[in-house]
Amino acid sequence: MGPSSRVELARVTGASRATIGGIVQPLINQGILAEGDVVPANRSGGKPATKLWFSKEAKPICAVRLMHDRVHACLVSLDGEIYAQHDANLAKDLTDAADAFQIVSACIEKSIASAHQPVLGIGVAVAKGLNLETGSIAVTDLAPHLLGFPIKAQLAKRFGVPACVDQDARALLVGDRWFGQGRGRRNFAVVYIGQSLGAALYVDGYPYRAAGGKHCQIGHTIVQLNGQMCRCGRRGCWETIATLRWLRGEAKARGLPNAGSLDASRLVWLAETGVKGAKELLEEYASNISVGLANLQQLMAPNCITLHGDIVRGGKMMLDLIGESFRQLMVNPADNEIVLALGDREDVAGLRGAAGLVICELLNFMI
Repeated sequence: MGPSSRVELARVTGASRATIGGIVQPLINQGILAEGDVVPANRSGGKPATKLWFSKEAKPICAVRLMHDRVHACLVSLDGEIYAQHDANLAKDLTDAADAFQIVSACIEKSIASAHQPVLGIGVAVAKGLNLETGSIAVTDLAPHLLGFPIKAQLAKRFGVPACVDQDARALLVGDRWFGQGRGRRNFAVVYIGQSLGAALYVDGYPYRAAGGKHCQIGHTIVQLNGQMCRCGRRGCWETIATLRWLRGEAKARGLPNAGSLDASRLVWLAETGVKGAKELLEEYASNISVGLANLQQLMAPNCITLHGDIVRGGKMMLDLIGESFRQLMVNPADNEIVLALGDREDVAGLRGAAGLVICELLNFMI
């Protein structure tokens, strides 16, 4: 929502002005927030209001994306600028969580060293599930050596600053809340489409989290009765027809070039250059994606869905095809209030999301 006065913050959050004052004053004292323009009193009276926003001199946040095969760390300013980026591969033959943590820590250390001042905290977006009570990695089918590793506690101990850890789709949601399409909205959703499918919801002004801290398993909603076998052991999951795994398998079956490394960007290029079968595959992929998005919209009605992941590489052509098929599936296809949008490219969105986790903790916002 941008720079806001204490009165505006109280109105949006539903908190009292005294509560808002108790939250923001320590942040001003710490140099995290700064007072800016003064808004004159309106004709009905009242006091002039001072806008608050993040200080340009505030300490940065160290943001981390932890995937099954790679770690990416950087510094993020409180207005979303990304710099001091470092990444490293997590070797497939790693068997010890301590070795993996050493690689992660080395990336973080390199980024922090570029700050020349302490960081506010470390935010981590993890590509798999978490035990939120313990801050431990809970689901790592692609990196089993990390199962149960208490990454939150270990990072806080190693670097002496607060550490915030969450699943990548929820981090994307928080990032969009602060830096993207979700700013100022009370209801929206993010959907990640790449090697897997993930989603998170922002409902009535709060990020939604299921009982027990469980994450949305939208990729395993059934879209085809008796469809393809999914890796979860069931048939017809959305994930079986709307991920890179499906796309590359279909590209290989249809004889498209370099099918094993095909992504949304290259598929669009092949379609635009007239490669046989590419246009048909692109349209089918967009249609498959739209099925799950339409189910999400008609169940939860977020009215704004931001797409993240590899799908962003497909650009406007991909978005237009998805949108066309999506609206054909809607009960009211003329509902222009529904927004489908592409997020930032994958690393930018994920890293801003990880930083957003720390911002939420600093501001005592429920995440």
